[in-house]
Amino acid sequence: MSDSTIGMNKYQQLIRWQVTHNSWGWDVIRVFLGLALAVRGIAFLMNPESLAELAPGRDISGASGLVAFSHLIGGLMLTVGLMTRIAALIQIPIMANATFFVAVEWGFASTNQSLELSMLVLFLLALTLIFGAGRLSLDYRLFGGGASQDDS
Repeated sequence: MSDSTIGMNKYQQLIRWQVTHNSWGWDVIRVFLGLALAVRGIAFLMNPESLAELAPGRDISGASGLVAFSHLIGGLMLTVGLMTRIAALIQIPIMANATFFVAVEWGFASTNQSLELSMLVLFLLALTLIFGAGRLSLDYRLFGGGASQDDS
């Protein structure tokens, strides 16, 4: 066998493995996204002024507690994959506001990169809303896979 044939066989094996395990990658992204949102929620709870500093000139005092708890609880729900689509749906309006009304003022390629990161989180939340939790989740365990992504 030539080196190119061996390489192609290895590549085909990799593709077959990926097809049968593609939920794992999605689960890792979901867990990371959930942890990041939960940590952000904790940060906002510990320092509510930091949320106001992200939106100077706007009165967000009434929403700061809601944003912090939504990030904390929703992030934990995303992390364990419990009612994942609902958790993502609750986060989407918050992140859309952060993206289109706050971070957009800083523009692309600014030193804090808030717009790019906000857009990425919003995009991942939208994908989570569409595709669900994946196999490594409480949704899959509790609801028999009907509430999460199907790997077939």
